[in-house]
Amino acid sequence: MLSLLVANRGEIARRIFRSAREMGVRCIAVYVEADADAPFVTEADDAVLLVDGYLDGAAIIAAAQFSGAEAVHPGYGFLAENSGFAQAVIDAGLTWVGPTPDVIASMGDKLAAKQVAVAADVPTLPSSDNLTADGEVGYPLLVKASAGGGGKGMRVVEQRADLAEAVAAAKREALGGFGDDTVFLERYVPISRHVEIQILGDTHGNLVHLGERECSIQRRHQKIIEESPSPVVDPAMRAAMGDAAIRLGTAMGYQSAGTVEFLVDDATREFFFLEVNTRLQVEHPVTEEVTGIDLVREQLRVADGDQLGYEQSDIGFNGFAIEARLYAEDPSAGFLPAIGTLDAYEPAPMPAVRWDTGVRQGSEVTVNFDPMLAKVIASGPTRREAAGRLALALERMHLGGVTTNRDFLAAVLRTEEFLDGDTTTDFIERVCPALSLSLDDRELHRVGVVGALWLQGKNRSGAPVLGSMPSGYRNSRMPQQRTVFECDGEELVIEYSSNRDGSFRVGAEGMATVHEWTERDIDVEVDGRRSVARVTEAGTKLYVQTPAGTATLHRVPRFTVPGQELVAGGFVAPMPGVVLEVRVRVGDSVSVGQTLVVLEAMKMEHHMNAPADGVVEAVLVGAGDQVENGAELLVFGVVEETIEG
Repeated sequence: MLSLLVANRGEIARRIFRSAREMGVRCIAVYVEADADAPFVTEADDAVLLVDGYLDGAAIIAAAQFSGAEAVHPGYGFLAENSGFAQAVIDAGLTWVGPTPDVIASMGDKLAAKQVAVAADVPTLPSSDNLTADGEVGYPLLVKASAGGGGKGMRVVEQRADLAEAVAAAKREALGGFGDDTVFLERYVPISRHVEIQILGDTHGNLVHLGERECSIQRRHQKIIEESPSPVVDPAMRAAMGDAAIRLGTAMGYQSAGTVEFLVDDATREFFFLEVNTRLQVEHPVTEEVTGIDLVREQLRVADGDQLGYEQSDIGFNGFAIEARLYAEDPSAGFLPAIGTLDAYEPAPMPAVRWDTGVRQGSEVTVNFDPMLAKVIASGPTRREAAGRLALALERMHLGGVTTNRDFLAAVLRTEEFLDGDTTTDFIERVCPALSLSLDDRELHRVGVVGALWLQGKNRSGAPVLGSMPSGYRNSRMPQQRTVFECDGEELVIEYSSNRDGSFRVGAEGMATVHEWTERDIDVEVDGRRSVARVTEAGTKLYVQTPAGTATLHRVPRFTVPGQELVAGGFVAPMPGVVLEVRVRVGDSVSVGQTLVVLEAMKMEHHMNAPADGVVEAVLVGAGDQVENGAELLVFGVVEETIEG
């Protein structure tokens, strides 16, 4: 193989480029207009514009032929598990990097996959494609999309009264995400772990497994932290799960990289088959880190017809690896997706971890694509060391402009429950890690001082005359200079004056000394504590690095221009998206928690619920409307309690 087209975008395109180039393979990208400035486009040897999007298989095949590509790698998502696309690639005389189309088709239907698993003597959970067979399946249960994954088209149902709405919502989401609204019912195990086995096969009948990954830390049924090995899988359990995965893979005649996913009952350690992902997984780097096997390289070798060249007994496992998925989302708002411009985006050079990222500083995060910004992978000789290294790398990253889950991820990794391996799928609800960066009053004041002194340094560096004079210098006693910030809803008033020795008096008793100032950072000592803080200015915002993360300071102007206020009682969109349903009319009485509007954003459904009992006074949107973040959807009047005397 001399040339490869990657039919995907973002971090996975860049990751495939990396391995392919090491093998001497020329790399071709496809992209849409919204991605014209994305890093993967400029890194490719050639790039071809897709007019109608990443799901246009015919255009992708035409791009491969036009660019002289010999092979197509689908990455994950989009067309990676589309058997029709795989067959079309082969029919066009191109090499398909992945399992055969018939295997993709059989495993793409979760119900059919379960039948194969039963035939291969692999344990499965009770399930049914009869949507009225909930009594046989039992509660709690999951409504699951047959054709999908990644948490889309999936709903947990605790009681029969909620089943109809869950089925309808899962069908809509599955149709939008996968083009197939088939769903089924499956028994839900509340206290469980998500453990998967990586398999790898060639075209000569050789098949091995590369151990397990645990992916139990999830929100909205989507993985956010994955690791290998699992903290609860012992050698005997690993052998049993590996043997089950190999039996299933052998029954399929599996080729290339794939994943057999299991649900593990945390109480009994029984495992049950969930599905087979016939592609590279997002979390594949942790397996690479502990086995030393480059899975993309192996995929390309298999596609070229090479034998694996090793057996199960040759595969070793060294150390521990943990991956965190960095998403543009707001944990404090139910992990809803976020958009904006990455004003600051700079991984720290230490500790040394692996960054698989699809964005850079200045990238626009929009509603067009999945909100994942990067995968951060740390490894170490012990699990605690890997977790500490990953948490520190996240904390030291300079990041601002878009709300992310960075601080939440670091908080998860720092909890004793995570460090003890107590990582069941209910981890987030049970442990309740901190959702965002929280600074105490002392640290907030310090951040404000750092920001104010960085600004004064900037002002002096740009002064057209007397640039060497101290900031705010007067030849008489004058009031201190004053800078006002807002940070996380709190006002920070920083007052300072320069001393003759170049230091600064801060407030009534504080002292600070700037040892060095640059456009990127400031070496400053505040009340005896010295550090170098990375600082980025974007409009009226300052992003100031702290030991725990990046603080955002909003400069409060001296004079506020009156602006338009929201209508009292305004019920607003928490994110940009498309209105799928409006479930109320003017005059309707509603109760707290009732769904009023359903939005779709980043291929997921989000229910906007009433914050209190009330009455709908105005409906401002309709189904199909595109709305921006903060757009008013309804005017909602709260019903006040009557106090009887």
